Amino acid sequence: MNGMQHPGPDGPATDTFDFAALRRLPDIEAANLFAHDATDELILAAAAERLAALAAGPGGASLTVVGDRYGALALGAAAMHGLTGVRVHQDALSGELALANNAQRLGLAGRCTSMPLTDALFAGASLVLWQLPRSLDELDETAALIRAHAAPGVSIIAGGRLKHMTLAMNDVLARHFHEVSPGRAWRKSRPLEVRGPREGAPASDFPHSEFNETLGLWLCAHGATFGGTKLDHGTRFLLDFEPRMRTAASAVDLGCGNGSIAAVLARARPALQVWATDQSAAAVASAAATAGANGLGERITAVRDDALAGFAAASAELVVLNPPFHVGATVHAGIALKLFDAAARVLAPGGELWTVYNRHLDYRAQLNKRVGDTDVMGRNSKFTVTRSVAAGRRE
Repeated sequence: MNGMQHPGPDGPATDTFDFAALRRLPDIEAANLFAHDATDELILAAAAERLAALAAGPGGASLTVVGDRYGALALGAAAMHGLTGVRVHQDALSGELALANNAQRLGLAGRCTSMPLTDALFAGASLVLWQLPRSLDELDETAALIRAHAAPGVSIIAGGRLKHMTLAMNDVLARHFHEVSPGRAWRKSRPLEVRGPREGAPASDFPHSEFNETLGLWLCAHGATFGGTKLDHGTRFLLDFEPRMRTAASAVDLGCGNGSIAAVLARARPALQVWATDQSAAAVASAAATAGANGLGERITAVRDDALAGFAAASAELVVLNPPFHVGATVHAGIALKLFDAAARVLAPGGELWTVYNRHLDYRAQLNKRVGDTDVMGRNSKFTVTRSVAAGRRE
C-alpha cells in the first residue's frame, strides 16, 4: 500500500457498484444534474487497497467519509468492500437524506451513520475519503478536525474536479499535514493523498466572527457557510426594506446562511420570534453563533431543514428569502423554485414572502404563480426585491 492506486487506461473499474443507480432525491433532479461524478470513482479506486485492508480487519468503524454528495463514496465503499459502520458527514441535509434513500434502495441500509462535523466524526479514523470543497475555509476547518482527532497514521484520499482545485488548497492542507501528494488526473478529476498530521499545529478557530459596521452586528460563520462572515450584497439591499415588511409575531429566515437576516429582524423587532433555517449544517450552526454573539439567542431558533419540510402549513406570517441560483457548482433555477413552493405552503393567508434576486433572473412571474400577488418593491443595478402576498387579504 505504498501510494495510491491509479486508474488504468479505461479508468477506475465500476463493475462492482452501479453509480448510475444513485439518485439525488430529495434534492433537485434534472438532465444536467448528477448524483455522482468522476471524482467519486477516482477516490474509491485510489483507496481500494486501504479499503480492502479495512474490510479484512475489525470492520468499517475506522473509515470516515466527508463531503460525499449523495452517497457515492460511502455506499461505494460499503458495497465494494463489505464495510459497515462507515461514518459520514454531508453538510447539505438533502445529501444526507439522499444517502439514506439510496442505501435503502440499493440494499445497503444500516451500513453508514450520518454525523455532524465534530471531533467524534474523525475520532480514531485510520482512513478518510474526502470530496474536497471549493471553500478554503471549509477545507481548513475539516483538515484541522482530522489532524486533531483521527488516528496518528491516518491516510486521507481526497479528490476534486480539476477546475475547482487550486494550489492554495495544497497550502491549507500543508498547514495540517506533512505530505500532500497529487495523483494522476482522470476525466477532469484529480486525487490527492494526504498523510502525516503535524504536531503542534493551531487548533481550529471556527466559527470565525467579524463585526459588520453597516449592520452593527457580529456575523459568525463555520467554514462551509456560503459567504462566510461577509454580508451578501443582495441581502444588504433586501434589509433596506425591513421597515416595510408586515408586522408579525414570528418570521422565517429561509436559507439563513450566517444568520444576518434573522439577526436584523430580531434586533429591529423586540417582540418577534425568528426561525433561521437552512439545509446546510454549517449555516445553521453559524446562524446560532451569530444570534448568540449579538445577545439574540433567546429569540432566534436555528433549524436544519430541507425547504421548510418540518414547518406546518399556513403557520408563518412573514418569510424572508435570498435564494441561491445554483445547485452545487451548476447554475440552476430549480432550488429557488423549490423554496418558493415551500414558502407558499407555509405562509398563512395574507402572509408575506420578501425575496431578493439578481435582476436578470426575473422571478416575478414564478412568484405570482407559486406564492401569490407579487409586487416589485425596489431595484438597483444588480438586484430586485419583491413582496409576494399569499392568497388572502392584502395588508
